[in-house]
Amino acid sequence: MPNDSNSAGPAAGRNGTGRRRVGILGGTFDPPHIGHLVVAVDVADSLQLDEMVLMVAGDPWQKHEQHVSPAADRLAMVEAAVAGVAGLSAGRDEVDRSGPTYTVETLEALRAAEPDVERFLVLGTDAAAGLTTWHRWEDLADLATVVVVDRPGSLDPSGPLAVPAVRVPVPQVELSSTELRERVAEGRSVRFLVPDAVCAVVEERGLYGGPR
Repeated sequence: MPNDSNSAGPAAGRNGTGRRRVGILGGTFDPPHIGHLVVAVDVADSLQLDEMVLMVAGDPWQKHEQHVSPAADRLAMVEAAVAGVAGLSAGRDEVDRSGPTYTVETLEALRAAEPDVERFLVLGTDAAAGLTTWHRWEDLADLATVVVVDRPGSLDPSGPLAVPAVRVPVPQVELSSTELRERVAEGRSVRFLVPDAVCAVVEERGLYGGPR
């Protein structure tokens, strides 16, 4: 993640506040797909963020009963997905930290490292609906502005949330990483559903049971 200690002038805060505004879009990204990128770019534009970090979950504790690809592979795919896309970056903080991944601890570490950055935690409606199951969820709003984007079928966007939140409507792209993994395993194409660079990583590493 870029260090903003020497930022000044227009670069220090896209909205003119003098503070860098950074979004955090977390996930397992197994694999990252165009739906993730649409959300990242659209929220960054709507909220005038200087950077949107796709934060790769290292050890997603809520998915311990599911098979999740190694963190190094998922990080490589996200790095490929955001390469060359202005304002987007891959976050490896949770990959480098041992133990289960807790968003609240990530936000605390980021604040300690860069206390002057204004952060925005971006959630889909499905994640927002289950927010009260998160570790220390009550502390999240003190560490970042919670942003909720619409995702079909999970939460009425006009309904109450567990924490104060900003709502951002985004174009709906109905894709699931589960479906994409199944397509690869079946030898079916995922081109145009994931960036070409991600397809290359999947093929090179033989991920999801597909051919190298």
